[in-house]
Amino acid sequence: MKTRNKPVSKKALSSGKKYRLWGNKNKQGLRRIQALRDIPKYGVEAGDLGGWVESETNLSQEGDCWIGDEAKVFGRAWVFERARVYWNARVYRDAEVSGNAKVSGVLSGDSLR
Repeated sequence: MKTRNKPVSKKALSSGKKYRLWGNKNKQGLRRIQALRDIPKYGVEAGDLGGWVESETNLSQEGDCWIGDEAKVFGRAWVFERARVYWNARVYRDAEVSGNAKVSGVLSGDSLR
């Protein structure tokens, strides 16, 4: 699901952040992210809604990393650099997704050991 161009306030756009948490928490305690700047590498435009996170510690505000579609990142998992998590992916526990990695399935910290 790609939700384009939901309204974004000028204050939010000028915050210097890449994204913000948007809307209410779902039943799992996760919130959607909303892009505050374009990320051309992934076709993301300011205002687009992305995937779901437990908190801002799950997705870096730096670089071009992005969580899209219905993907969920939670626990101590972290997405950073240029990585992309998308479709119905689940990334959790201590998993770290970085570099040019793309995750569209399930990745937990246990998967890395």
